[in-house]
Order: sequence, then structure tokens, then C-alpha cells
Amino acid sequence: MTIVETRQLPVEDLTLPGRLPPLPSHAARRAPAQPRSRHRPGSPPLRWAPDVFLVIVGLGLGAVLGAVVTAESRGALTAPGGLLIAGGRLAGLTGAYLMLVMVLLIARVPWLERAVGQDHLVRWHRRTAPWALLLICAHVVLITLGYAQSSRTGALRQAWVFLSSYPDMVAAAAGFGLLVMVAVTSVRIARRRLKYETWWVVHLYTYIALSLAVAHQVATGASFVGHPLARAIWGLAWASTAGLVIVYRVGLPVARNLRYQLRIERVREEVPGVYSIVLRGRRLDRLAVSGGQFFQWRFLAPGLWWQAHPYSLSAVPRPPMMRVTVKALGDHSRAIAGLRPGTRVLVEGPYGAFTHYARSAGRVALIAAGVGVTPVRAMLEDLPAGVDVTVVLRASRCEDLVHRNEVAALVEGRGGRAYAVVGPRHKVRFDERALTRLVPDLALRDVYVCGPADFGDCVASAARRLGVPKERIHREAFAF
Repeated sequence: MTIVETRQLPVEDLTLPGRLPPLPSHAARRAPAQPRSRHRPGSPPLRWAPDVFLVIVGLGLGAVLGAVVTAESRGALTAPGGLLIAGGRLAGLTGAYLMLVMVLLIARVPWLERAVGQDHLVRWHRRTAPWALLLICAHVVLITLGYAQSSRTGALRQAWVFLSSYPDMVAAAAGFGLLVMVAVTSVRIARRRLKYETWWVVHLYTYIALSLAVAHQVATGASFVGHPLARAIWGLAWASTAGLVIVYRVGLPVARNLRYQLRIERVREEVPGVYSIVLRGRRLDRLAVSGGQFFQWRFLAPGLWWQAHPYSLSAVPRPPMMRVTVKALGDHSRAIAGLRPGTRVLVEGPYGAFTHYARSAGRVALIAAGVGVTPVRAMLEDLPAGVDVTVVLRASRCEDLVHRNEVAALVEGRGGRAYAVVGPRHKVRFDERALTRLVPDLALRDVYVCGPADFGDCVASAARRLGVPKERIHREAFAF
């Protein structure tokens, strides 16, 4: 096995590498290639799950459009403001339905999340959000203009009439304001300026906004007033969605944490600014998890108990122990370094499709930057024995290579190849030439990439240009 390092050299200069210090003999004993444990592997994903979900969403959208169309009459459409009012109703109900879909996407339904991955579901959620908000804004504008035209009054006057005379309209306006606030904080520029904790709290208001919106729709919507069946179906759809959120985001995590009783065993610094938290729990042999997956972690300590953050396991569980490795970047992750042994920990998960089940080839290239090595290191323990492995680690400095010795031992046990590329970002670039030198047969492999978003974009783009099909590029990005 060869581990290559570049010191202050562009990656093209790999023909003149230095060598990393030799692997300590105790590292191999600490991280054997095949873990001797009662680890229970995660189940394979249901490949048909995304298709079923899309069919259900499509049928639901068709039902919504049908409910709006059948509620209109020719006389209502030809009356003053009739077309504007009908368009507003269509926009409002469609926007509300898309909001329901958005909630489903982040409900963490296991059969869907395991097949798609939480990062993809969040991406779909974000892509749906602008359309939902635009439709709801269109609803507000069109309904106001339509009723103003019908009553021959001004738009502002009509808006005041809505707020002062119509049932549930003040609550609906409050919900609309909350949705706008959430949308503004979700814009990429604003999101980058917000702390994760602030962003997370603001997004909790979405549930309040949706509750207010549903009450307004059922009370005043033309598709529901006088239509008990439509009202029952709409109510059932929202109640079912709320039930899924309660079961999978509250009920299931509570049941699992009562079973596992996790507590911190010790905290140790791996490299400057990166800490491993070793936890002890009960009945962890019943925890089905795949290498590469992550949990939402809630540390029951002052200032930390009220928020959960996503961190990948840095090793498959070895009952009664499990481990997570965290880089001190924000307030939450920096505070973890000071946690004391015995601190209770709650988890939600496991989540993520960044596992060996995603691969379709017998060869893999695992490419990680910084603390992105954590899911890669865990996956190395979980990969089937016959898979050919090449690992590439990226860091600015040699001392920043997290779990380097453990990765080296695991790769050596498999007879694979591991490389460390060290140097500043502006000098060490992962383009086609670099990847070809590191992994000459890259086009024949599944490529797993984990690290900052810009790093993942660079590696994924170069891999595509080298002939790796899109479906064989698997990414895990550390971002919210």
C-alpha cells in the first residue's frame, strides 16, 4: 500500500511525492479491516420507492386541480372579477398542496429516505419551495384584485375588508407572513449569513404557518364550503402528513432513545479542531445502520439540548460503543469539545443513502476532504469483502488528515490503495488530470465524494468528464 502526500505542490506534481510517516503498528489493531462486532447492517433500499412517491404526488395534484375546476361555474367565471378569483383559488390550493408535499419530503419516512437520501429530499424540498410560495402570493394578489373588481372598490380597501370581516383571515395573514419570513431566510445568501441554530428555529414556524393556512382554506375555500367529501379528503391528507411527521420525527426517535440510552464515554481530539465522541449505549446490536450514514445528534447539556445537528458516524457501531467525529466550526460543534463523560445523548436516524448499497460496480473510489473522511472511514468497514477500493484523502496540512492511520489500516487489510493529497486549495486542484493520476480506472468505478460543497462539485464535474455516469457518482455534502 502506498500513501502519497504533496507538500505545497500542485497535484500534477504527484510524480515527485514525499511519503507520510509510516503507519504505527497499533493502528491496524485499533481499526481492523473487518470489524469483530455484533454490528447489525442496514437494510438495502427499496429501489421503487421514489417512483411510488412521485405517482402518489401526481395523483394528489390531479385531485386538487379537479376539486378547483369542478367548484367553479360558468356564471361565476363570467361575473366581474370571476376569472381573477378562479385563478386565485387555483393558485392557492395548488400552492398549499405543494406545501404539503414539502412537508412530506422532510418527514423522514424511512422507506423513502433510505432509497433517495436526505440530501436529495432536502434538495427537492428547496426546489419546490419557490413554486409553492409564488403560487400562494399569486393567490393573495388575484383573490384581492378579483373581489375588488367584483365589489367595485380598491385593492387596499378590499384587503382591509378581508381582514376585518372574513373568518380566519387574520390567522391566514399571519401564516402568510410566517411563510414569507421562512422563505427569506432560506435564500442562499441569507442562509450563509445565519447560524444553523437560527435557521433551524425559524423553520419551525413553517408548521404554525401551515396550520393557520389549512384552517383558512377549509373555512372559506369554495372547493370545501358545501362539499363535505372534498373537505374530508383534504383534512385526511393533511392529518396523514402530520401523523407521519409526528411518528417519524418524534415517536420513533423517542422509542429508540429509550431503548439505546446513549451516554458520552469520552471525548478526544483527533487532529487540531476535530474531536471524536465515543458513546456507550444499551442494545446497540439492534441498531441497524450502514457505514456512511448519519444521525441527528442532540446532546443534553446546557445550551445544546434544544437543537439537533447532523453528523456522520466515523465507525460502524461496536456494541456497546459507537463513535462520531466532529469538526469545531459553529457554536454547537465547538461546544461539543467540552462535553463531559456521562452526558446523555439523543439521536434520530440513521439517515442517508451514502452507503455501499448505492454502488453498481465492483470497484469504488472513495474521495474525501477534511472531516468528510468520517462516512468514508465507516463505509470501509461495511463494504463487501470483494470490492476493489481506492481512497483519496484531501487536507490543507498533513496534521489535518483525520483518521489517517485508521483509514490506512482498513485499506491495507483490503489490499486497496490509499493516497493523501496535502496542500493549499489554490495549488491542489482535483481536475481530470489529477483524478486520472490518482485513480486511472476511475470510469470503471462508483465514485463516492464527501466534503465541502465546492470540493464535491469539482470532483463530481471532473469525474463526469472522465466518463463516470451520473448515477455512479454518490455525494454527501456538509451543508444546511
